[in-house]
Amino acid sequence: MDTLTHALSSALLVRAAEPVLPKLKALPVRTRLIAGMTAAAFPDIDGAIRLIDTLTYLNWHQGLTHSLLMLPLWAFFLSYLFSKVARGRYSWQLFLIPASLGIAIHIAEDLITSYGLMLLAPFSTERFSMPLAFVIDSWFSAIIIVGLVMSYILPAKKYIAGFALVCLSMYVVFLAFLHEQAKDIGLAYAQKMALADAEINVLPQPFSPFNWKIVAVEGETYHILLVKLASGSSAMLSDNGVLSKMLAVYQPLTSAKWQQLKRFGDFPVDTALVREAWYQPALADFRQFAVFPQLDRIDYSEKGVCIWFYDLRFKFPLLPPSFRYGGCREEESANWYLQRQKGAFWID
Repeated sequence: MDTLTHALSSALLVRAAEPVLPKLKALPVRTRLIAGMTAAAFPDIDGAIRLIDTLTYLNWHQGLTHSLLMLPLWAFFLSYLFSKVARGRYSWQLFLIPASLGIAIHIAEDLITSYGLMLLAPFSTERFSMPLAFVIDSWFSAIIIVGLVMSYILPAKKYIAGFALVCLSMYVVFLAFLHEQAKDIGLAYAQKMALADAEINVLPQPFSPFNWKIVAVEGETYHILLVKLASGSSAMLSDNGVLSKMLAVYQPLTSAKWQQLKRFGDFPVDTALVREAWYQPALADFRQFAVFPQLDRIDYSEKGVCIWFYDLRFKFPLLPPSFRYGGCREEESANWYLQRQKGAFWID
């Protein structure tokens, strides 16, 4: 999730923990909240990897700084740093709880997005994910903000922050219910189409917790459905702008249409060339990153050819895909090299 949501949720968690963890009160309220919020923002410091290379960042983001095994070490490091910043007025032990809570809630929140965390780093690069929420979820953030505001207005009511956390947990349970509902739709489709070996994947989408992308993977074919798990109009805005059009793409199940995409394209005449590009050593890092790789397009020019790929996780309605990379080869050359194409957002 976004860094601001991480920081605010940590503040809420620290507030909620005060009644059951008396040691927290050894620090002034402002100090422990700042410590918790800073610790919650800390794991995203791995964004500095982008200074090296975007693809390196994509492969190592949510790695060491998001590891459960590394959490105690990071908590100790931050606690020691906070104590130094406070010029020794408070021992590092007093910062250990808010630092640990901040990092822990950051990991928990990123775990429910679709990117995937290396929870066992540095001993394993395997990624874990329970894709329940989109990376920016306005309802998720709103629950946190309301809880913080109410706990500030009514500081004597110690239960408010805890109640807000309960509401947040219930919202996550609700997202899990929607996830299972979307997965059942995918399973029913696979059974109907006799896709016996299809792997059903469900990805949360932007704008609403009811918007989902269902991906049934059958060999090198993707069966994709953009569905809205709620009744009523699919467009929330009355104008004809881009946002309204994007919202309208997510249709109720009764009107949503499945589409099929071939991983290496629809034209057999191009498939051999696309496969050759995809399996080149130059694209090894992108192959490591892409969970659902898909051909974007083939560009021919006087200089040669570039074959572009993207990951279906980062393709949203009416927008160009994010994180597009291509294998390019100059005319009459056997050597392929990697190219990057920027998308619609700064992070691309």
